Order: sequence, then C-alpha cells, then structure tokens
Amino acid sequence: MENATYTQITRQSGLGAEMRAIANNIANANTTGFRAEGVTFAEHVSGLRGDHPSLSMATAEVRRTNMTQGGMEMTGGTFDLAIEGEGFFLIETPDGDRLTRAGHFTPNAEGDLVTPDGYRVLDAGGAPVFVPQGAGEIGIAPDGTISAGGAPIGQVGVFVPNDPLGMIREDGTRFRADGGVAQAPEARMMQGFLEGSNVNPVLQIARMIEVQRAYELGQSFLSNEDERIMGAVRALGQTR
Repeated sequence: MENATYTQITRQSGLGAEMRAIANNIANANTTGFRAEGVTFAEHVSGLRGDHPSLSMATAEVRRTNMTQGGMEMTGGTFDLAIEGEGFFLIETPDGDRLTRAGHFTPNAEGDLVTPDGYRVLDAGGAPVFVPQGAGEIGIAPDGTISAGGAPIGQVGVFVPNDPLGMIREDGTRFRADGGVAQAPEARMMQGFLEGSNVNPVLQIARMIEVQRAYELGQSFLSNEDERIMGAVRALGQTR
C-alpha cells in the first residue's frame, strides 16, 4: 500500500470516530446530566528510508469530555438534585462505584435513595443514603444534608476524581475514576432541579456537516488513487 493511501485511511478512520461521537452527542441532547464528548486528533511523524521525506499521519486516539455546566431545569421533585459547580454524585453499581451528574433519584422499597437503574446513591462517607419511610417533609440543603421535619438524617455526597484526566466514561452519564475520589470542596446542591445535557445541538450539527464533507473528500481521493494504481498495473501488464 502506498504511503498516500495509508495516510488517508488513518484519516478516514479518525473522521469516522469523530462522526460517531457527534451522533452520540446529538442523540443525548436531552439526556439529564449528559456530558458532550469530542475526539482529539494526534499527528504521528515517521522517518522513511533513503532520501524520501518523512511520513505524517493523523489518528483519533483520545476521547475528551466537555465538563461545561449544563442548564438547570426546575422539576419540583423532592429527590431531583442538581450540582452547581464542580463535582459528581457517587453511585454504587455491580462493577464498583461510579460518578454521575444525573441527579434524578427516588427512595426504593427499603428506603435507599437510588437512580432510575436501581443503583444506590452514596453519602459523604461512601455509605448508601437512607431515607426513612414516612419521615415527613424532606428538605435537602446546598451542602447535601437531608432533613426530615427539620432534623438531619443524612447527607448526599458530592465528589471529584483525584485524577480528572484519568476519568473514563462508561456510558452516557456514568464515569469510572480509577484514581479514587475526594469530596468536592465548593459544590452547591439544588433540590427540585435537574441538570440538563451540555450538548449544543446547533454546533454539533454544523460540525457533523464539516466532518461528513471531509470524509467524502477522503473517499473521493481513495477512489482516484485506486483507479490510478489499477491503471498503472494495466499499463505495466500491456508492456510485457
């Protein structure tokens, strides 16, 4: 395979990865707590033998998450919570503790505060948040303290990863922090609100058009290269 063709194929692969990320962003434009994802391209330069110039290739190897604050939507739900500022809720899953900004919670039959998937929400000490049934009117303070009838009964934890760059997205709204977590120092919790997605659909669609055009140009180049190579092969065959 010629260098020009190989270089173009790596570029096409990267553009395909970016297109998939954009499509996923658009699909989650209305998902609570969703964080938009992008692709970072890296340039790799390799020296060639003899007097040939170096070969440069671009690959999309890094996925990056946009941590910009999403818009706040008032729901009035007692256990709908949104975080203003940095920080995540910590939830308990079968695969370990995970971080999320999606704060649509409700007590289960046992009184544990859980996500729509049934995963328990953890408090500031890493234990499940428990809300006694029939406890009366529930209030949740900006620091996450839960009160029933004016008496504190628990506290929803807000955490940040020890290694923000090492945080790994597992699905639309859940992240894994292999480096561990720590309590967020300045986060503010809002009861009766949910944080929306931070995806800007207009910008995403505009970028999708740009990527699609670039991909089509790349495919046209590969087709022309294929025809050129096949023509050269046929010409060599005719000269023998």
